[in-house]
Amino acid sequence: MNHEVKTDSLRPMTDIQIRQTRAFVSSLDAESQTYWDMVNIGEVLSRDLHITPELVILYADAVEDYNPWYEGWRMNTWHIPGESPFGGAIVPPLLVSHFVLSVQFDHTKPFAIGSIHTYHDTEIFEPIPVGATVRISARATDKFIKRERRYVRHEVTVTGVTTGTLYLRETRDILSR
Repeated sequence: MNHEVKTDSLRPMTDIQIRQTRAFVSSLDAESQTYWDMVNIGEVLSRDLHITPELVILYADAVEDYNPWYEGWRMNTWHIPGESPFGGAIVPPLLVSHFVLSVQFDHTKPFAIGSIHTYHDTEIFEPIPVGATVRISARATDKFIKRERRYVRHEVTVTGVTTGTLYLRETRDILSR
């Protein structure tokens, strides 16, 4: 009888990856709460994010958005000012939106299982310059039940750390089991 550990043949895993994955899956049942239980209305979580030219290139490449306005980096030249109608290179408009979940979910608590991002509304006020450091703040504003399902609403702002400029505001709903 073969006792070899089976993994996804499309994504081979090392022994340490297998152990880490199994430990993570086991931990989901251990001490996790629902998102509804973890969040208190009025609670604000925030983190700063330095948006490097390399981060912009990685994001733009991943979403296949090859706009020269975002180019604040060039091979063998490294950081360049870049050009856009707003002056220097700018950040793709929704790049920072991808980092909101890292703020919404308190990393000091066990991961909340059974949460689904169900609503998203973004207002963009100013382009973010490549190289800026922004503060992403998420404030829990409401808990409500709709069709017997529990939701948590967050208001998110993205502002410049040194300038105070409001770049972006979002409203997000998370469905919690």
